[in-house]
Amino acid sequence: MRSAPFRSTNEIHSYSWDITGVGADQPPNEVFSIDPVAGKMFVTKPLDRERRSSYHLRAHAVNMNGERVESPIDLYIYVIDMNDNRPEFKNQVYNGSVDEGSKPGTFVMHLAAFDNDDNTTANGMVRYRILSQTPHSPIPNMFTINSETGDIVTVAAGLDREVMSQYSIIVQATDMEGNLNFGLSNTATAIISVTDINDNPPELTSRTFSGEVPENRVNVVVANLTVIDRDQPHSPNWNAVYRIISGDPIGHFTIITDQHTNDGMVTVVKPVDFEQNRAFMLTVVVNNQAPLASGIQSSLQSTSGVTISVVDINEPPYFPTNPKSIRFEEGVPAGTSLTTFSASDPDRFMQQSIRYSKLADPADWLSINNTNGQIITTATLDRESIYVKNNIYEATFLAVDNGSPMASGTGTLQIYLIDVNDNAPSLLPRESQICERINRNAGINITAADTDTDPNVGPFVFELPTFPASIRRNWTVSRLNGDYARLSLRTQYLEPGVYEVPVIVTDSGNPPLSNRSIIKVKVCPCDENGDCTLVGAVAAAGLGTGAIIAILVCIIILLSMVLVFVLWMKRREKERQTKQLLIDPEDDVRDNILKYDEEGGGEEDQDYDLSQLQQPDSLEHIISKPPGVRRVDERPIIPESQYPIRPVVPHPGDIGDFINEGLRAADNDPTAPPYDSLLVFDYEGSGSTVGSVSSLNSSSTGDQDYDYLNDWGPRFKKLADMYGGGDDE
Repeated sequence: MRSAPFRSTNEIHSYSWDITGVGADQPPNEVFSIDPVAGKMFVTKPLDRERRSSYHLRAHAVNMNGERVESPIDLYIYVIDMNDNRPEFKNQVYNGSVDEGSKPGTFVMHLAAFDNDDNTTANGMVRYRILSQTPHSPIPNMFTINSETGDIVTVAAGLDREVMSQYSIIVQATDMEGNLNFGLSNTATAIISVTDINDNPPELTSRTFSGEVPENRVNVVVANLTVIDRDQPHSPNWNAVYRIISGDPIGHFTIITDQHTNDGMVTVVKPVDFEQNRAFMLTVVVNNQAPLASGIQSSLQSTSGVTISVVDINEPPYFPTNPKSIRFEEGVPAGTSLTTFSASDPDRFMQQSIRYSKLADPADWLSINNTNGQIITTATLDRESIYVKNNIYEATFLAVDNGSPMASGTGTLQIYLIDVNDNAPSLLPRESQICERINRNAGINITAADTDTDPNVGPFVFELPTFPASIRRNWTVSRLNGDYARLSLRTQYLEPGVYEVPVIVTDSGNPPLSNRSIIKVKVCPCDENGDCTLVGAVAAAGLGTGAIIAILVCIIILLSMVLVFVLWMKRREKERQTKQLLIDPEDDVRDNILKYDEEGGGEEDQDYDLSQLQQPDSLEHIISKPPGVRRVDERPIIPESQYPIRPVVPHPGDIGDFINEGLRAADNDPTAPPYDSLLVFDYEGSGSTVGSVSSLNSSSTGDQDYDYLNDWGPRFKKLADMYGGGDDE
């Protein structure tokens, strides 16, 4: 494409042309171009009106130096539309709905197609039409479409969801105002669903239904009702609602709808009694949750009869009056007939017998005749018993029939026991204390307890007995009110001690009962506040001052003895431990061979006073003997104390027997030193009558006579056997 050349007003100058703007030097670039000398414009690329419908350019005249010699010229270029775009539907499938039974002209749905061409020209003007309808029932053209707006409406009556629930319509959109020869077309599908209305009432499948129910049963299904409804399942137009319109005035039954099957379940909600109704004839009507559509006659509601037979079962006997209350005075003797507690059998047509037994009788006061239910006492009725609550004694009895299976019922008998004056009052308190000297405000408030009830209790009468005379001479009782009196001293002074004061208490029963009660009163010295002192309270208990002192002294002596005994035991334990540290088991003097350690013993020897090891004065008469060998095991002349025999400690094996034999020999040796005695040793050469052992001369064995070793005692028995030539065993 090219345009006419531009003419400049300045013809005498040489110049060139240039264009600027969108489509020239701005995107989209180089859509247009211009001959710089001739001034002709050209289109260099295809134009699309749907993308850009107009362009605004400027033409410039410039000299050889590139300078503009004239004002720019505005160029407006408009793109002329061509029918190059088909109508387009937003969706390929559209969904709509219409109620069944709708009248002709009922709006169904709207379709719209868009054409990108210029809608002010025929290129963009779209028209609609229906190409086809599936199915063709009841007629091929049930719907029509507005060619300009795309609205689909019904054109005929007869839409029935139960016959045809959905239609499929092909709609064509064509531009060029619907000119099929020149216009471009496109299609879409419209799915029209026929919605349900309640135009089909439910119908019971049978005119009569039947069922049976055991008496006294509830919440059980006794009959099943079936129904047919052609409306859309599980919708309010299909859901059945059952109603009993006759035959059940009390409301024993109800009908529950099964949500899955739409059946009606006849259910027992109140127990039925065979003896009252052997059968029920029910009339049932069924409707939908939604009301019937307009024009549908309500007389088409379906009704049926339901026969419910009641099955007789063995019912338990019952006590007409339960609990049954009777009134009797307490003290009624055993064998008294109280009442007849009989039960009734609801099964009148079974002719059954009833037997009675006792179920609960806490005090075991009653018995019941097993055939007629007569209640007889077996013990005296006592209102004050722990089994009587609020003057009422309750017992429970059992009635059992002989049906198959047997049935039982229970009844409670309440015996209201009327109080009689059979309990004398007792005095309270049983012990108290009072000051030894009379005081106007001092005294003991006494009252009485009576297990009876009004009018067999207070007001009480308190009085002192006339015998012995000392009671009224020392004591007096003054009335405070109907329940209390005050016991106080009559004399100015009463010797402290414990006194047993008898008081006679009489109640207000008819006839009145009296009781002689004893109150132990401690008479004691009091302080200025009128309270008994501690010493006085003890003295009032029957102990004098001397006795109290004697008791305290005995307690002190006993504690002292315990303390001395504990100290003695601790000291003895300490001495025993010290002895065990000093004596080495190998140094036991009762052994046959003595072992001597070197001087300079261990640290356990350091605590001893060596001066105590010097020869005592009591042994001077022994030391004064002529020089020679002296037996160290001969019995001392000085008197000795008696020591207990050392206990034998068992040791296992032969060594234990050997040790025990040595212990027994030492214990039987009268010359053995005591366990805790101090062994006396002399230093060599210091005052010794023997002198140095170095002066002893050796001689041959034949010159020696060892018979004297036999006189040295059991400690040298083995030595005597070795050298004395003892007989071998």
